[in-house]
Formats: sequence, C-alpha cells, structure tokens
Amino acid sequence: QVQLVESGGGSVQAGGSLRLSCLASGHTPISFCMGWFRRAPGKEREGVAHLDRDGSTTYADSVKGRFTISRDNAKNTLYLQMNSLEPEDTAMYYCAAPRIGIYCTRSYFRGENVNWGQGTQVTVSS
Repeated sequence: QVQLVESGGGSVQAGGSLRLSCLASGHTPISFCMGWFRRAPGKEREGVAHLDRDGSTTYADSVKGRFTISRDNAKNTLYLQMNSLEPEDTAMYYCAAPRIGIYCTRSYFRGENVNWGQGTQVTVSS
C-alpha cells in the first residue's frame, strides 16, 4: 500500500517562500518518478514539477526559475522549494507517483494511473 503524505503548505504574501514535503511509504521508493501537481479553484489540475528516476526534472513554464524539486532518498522524502510566490500559485498541491513503473511516462504527466497524497493548501496573498 503506497502512502504519500504532504506537509509544508500555508499562507504567505507574494514574494515569499514555502517548502513542501512529501513523505513516501509502502512500495514507492522515493528514487522512482515522483512529482507535484496542483489544482486551483475553478481550474484544471496541472503538473508543476517532476523528478524522474534518472534525476531529470520537468517544470511547468509558470514556475520555471522559481520552484525547485528535489528528494532525499535516505528520508524517503520529496521536496518542492517554492520561491517568489505569486497569487497565481494559490492552489491545493498534491504529491504524486505512478502506480506502475519507475519512470515518468506520458500517462503520469497527464495525471493518469497515479497514486496521490491528500494535498496541502498553498495560499499566496497580494
């Protein structure tokens, strides 16, 4: 049973920073493909940042240069460092890992066949 537990969300002013954490347990080694999605009110879910097994990263254009994804294998934890936060970053953020396979696939990037965490809320005020 895969479990993903996010933490680190909160309320900040524009320009501030937050670091999200995702503790993974069960049958999903942190070294496999994992990433972050978000869903803002009234908007569709979107991929934010992903870290593949080979260490390659993928970022949404809207967060490039501001967000950094990383992992600590020893702690089984995935991180998302978010700097220069904007009101448009306000959303529920979800940690994700593919249910099958170890690499980030097109299905995973679409949010299909994915294990999800419960989410952590990020609110950025102007």
